[in-house]
Amino acid sequence: MRVIITVCILLLTLTLPVMAWDAYDQQTDTAVQQTDQTHSEFCGGIRNTAFKAGESLTYKVFYTVAGFHVAAAGEATFNTSFERFQGKDCYHVVAEGKSYPFYDKFFRVRDKYESYIDTSTLQPYKFIRNVDEGGYKTYENVSFIKAAGTAVTNSGVYQVPDCIQDVLSASFYARNINFSRYKPNDTIPFAMFLDRQVYHLYIRYLGKETIRTAYGKFRTIKFKPLLVKGTMFQGGEKMTVWVTDDPNHIAVRVESPITVGKVRVDMIMYHNPRYPLTSLVDL
Repeated sequence: MRVIITVCILLLTLTLPVMAWDAYDQQTDTAVQQTDQTHSEFCGGIRNTAFKAGESLTYKVFYTVAGFHVAAAGEATFNTSFERFQGKDCYHVVAEGKSYPFYDKFFRVRDKYESYIDTSTLQPYKFIRNVDEGGYKTYENVSFIKAAGTAVTNSGVYQVPDCIQDVLSASFYARNINFSRYKPNDTIPFAMFLDRQVYHLYIRYLGKETIRTAYGKFRTIKFKPLLVKGTMFQGGEKMTVWVTDDPNHIAVRVESPITVGKVRVDMIMYHNPRYPLTSLVDL
């Protein structure tokens, strides 16, 4: 149950475990260093053309354990609004995850993530993470000071590179990537700050595929994000993400092996996307 909000938040186009992280494997670190940083769109001044204030997305989490399919165990919602933050125009993205009542008896999950994202640069000003999972609780409040190149947290001040992202801002930023510029197996690197560390990660573009999800049949863009090894996920490129092959780039499915089986997350509801979901083939 601990992966509910983890998977749902990051399936929006960038996925990595955010709870109980282990250290990088040497092989993983080497792979990141070999990625061609000059091709990264995360510092390329992308304009937002993929989402708008008022968009709402809902996802359900399904598990397969020892070959048996488990009924939906929980869900996550993502809501985007427009706000003024410290005198600047921002998108305020709020992601909330919860386990369903039956599973609360075994492992109760109530997680909330927030990011304040500059509407012009799509860079974050503030990131908040409030996690309550089966008795494990953590709170993280990060302010990004661009002029100083620092991330100010509730536990200290840390140096960060230019174009640093948090887990939510990276997801929404990446929805604006022009995937038509890439060939299968091309990688798109980015830097993320989380848990008082900077992680250098990437997305590997795999091409296009038509799939059927819990919502319907979609034409999609397919890729694999680099994962940091953690207690629930295997490290490396084990997870696969599918996003709509239309200007919205909404994630409709993510799949990954976990330590006890496999997890699948499907988009089950959407409201007020920026464009019609022309990638939807049928229901």
